[in-house]
Amino acid sequence: MKFLSFKYKNVELYGVKVKKEEKVWNIIDIIKDFDDDDFIPSTLREAIEVYGIEFIEKIRLLISKVQKSKNSESYKISLSDIIWRAPIIRPPKNIFCVGHNYPSLIKEIKYDDIKTPKDIIIFTKVATSVAANNEIIPSHKELTSQLDYEGELAVVIAKKSKNILKPLALDYVFGYTIINDITAHDMQYKHGQFFLGKSLEKSAIIGPYLVTKDEFSSPESMNIITKVNGEIRQNSSTSEMLFRIDDLLTEISKVIPFEACDIIATGTPAGIGSTMNPPQFLKKGDEIKISIDGIGTLTNTIGD
Repeated sequence: MKFLSFKYKNVELYGVKVKKEEKVWNIIDIIKDFDDDDFIPSTLREAIEVYGIEFIEKIRLLISKVQKSKNSESYKISLSDIIWRAPIIRPPKNIFCVGHNYPSLIKEIKYDDIKTPKDIIIFTKVATSVAANNEIIPSHKELTSQLDYEGELAVVIAKKSKNILKPLALDYVFGYTIINDITAHDMQYKHGQFFLGKSLEKSAIIGPYLVTKDEFSSPESMNIITKVNGEIRQNSSTSEMLFRIDDLLTEISKVIPFEACDIIATGTPAGIGSTMNPPQFLKKGDEIKISIDGIGTLTNTIGD
């Protein structure tokens, strides 16, 4: 299922994309009218925190009930009428990010001190930097002249967990989404670490959907394509990742316990603007589209 969060008629809602239609099921109304449980999660994050992976089957059964009812169309909302929100509007803590996880990018970065890592490199983006599909992203021209895109697969955790065993790692995954890890490279190198250059307002663009893990045969076989103004910049596959999702969950959870709806950005492949000759940094009016197989296309434009 493709879950999404959105605003409709000035109300914050979440739902599931209707198959073969450009519409979304209004899950809050469906739970209210078709579920025996008195509890109605107000956000997708709250639903995952309470039910975990079981929420997927719960909603699948409720949608089946709605489809058999006489007024099923009344529970659908056209995607053209919504304002997109990130599927998880505010994660419980900073977004975990993986550095130098694609050999093609390491090869492309022409710095003597950038080498293929033997161990996982983790940094974070502040949780308040989350933005959504179709949002206008600030250029931050007063802070940076080197704003860049990074198309990545993101993992959303299903439940509290620590010391995850590698063979069981995917049991702790709720689903997958896309993240555009917007980066200010000059700030990154000025401060000698990633945090400030990675945490600008609206620099963690997530969406459009959070797709449940049962929709994928393997998270390590998804194509990633990033286009800027229609030009293909990144064209790769998650099969290239040095450290796979089970590696990431196992290693991080040894140190930091996960919470439901924690987000992990798994790294970006070659083709970012800073490595082009000459460099092609983002500017006002640029449109970035990141597509990943089975998830969709995340679209944003750079504003003032």
